[in-house]
Amino acid sequence: MQVDLIFKIAAIGIIVAVLNQLLIKSDRAEQAMMTTLAGLIVVLMLLLREINNLFTLVKSLFGF
Repeated sequence: MQVDLIFKIAAIGIIVAVLNQLLIKSDRAEQAMMTTLAGLIVVLMLLLREINNLFTLVKSLFGF
């Protein structure tokens, strides 16, 4: 696994956690939930892209 991907995911997690706490303390719980969901979607998209790259590599190795 690429180290830069791990750092990207960690950075997204830290940013989302900080924003979440700031929004909750500002009585914006709904926006905090939306921020958390947006962060989750971004991370899932990063992971899906990497999984797609992995499948493409495996297919090319086996000549598909």
